[in-house]
Amino acid sequence: MKVHLIKKQSIEDYVKNHAASRSSFTNWLSALKYAEWEIPEDILETFGSADLLGNSSSRIIFNIGGNNYRMICKYAFGEKQVHLFVCWIGTHAEYTKICNEGKQHTINDY
Repeated sequence: MKVHLIKKQSIEDYVKNHAASRSSFTNWLSALKYAEWEIPEDILETFGSADLLGNSSSRIIFNIGGNNYRMICKYAFGEKQVHLFVCWIGTHAEYTKICNEGKQHTINDY
């Protein structure tokens, strides 16, 4: 199924404020455009460095730009498409901080 990205504007805003991330997120968006997913594990076929979060969170961590950036998204598989919701974007160091605080399963900045 095709992927419907919700809150692409969040990515665009992040890139606007972090110019060095532009090419990394452009590449990620290009890969997403051609993605076809039927089950969560298919996401890992498209983005091999991504990590599915546990605790029945339906969340995935994307490692972007050689692991310089992290993006947490929530996914929902529908009848005709996959909905991918941007929940949080930041640097690897910022991601480590929210993990140390135990927020990676619940954070929703967007």
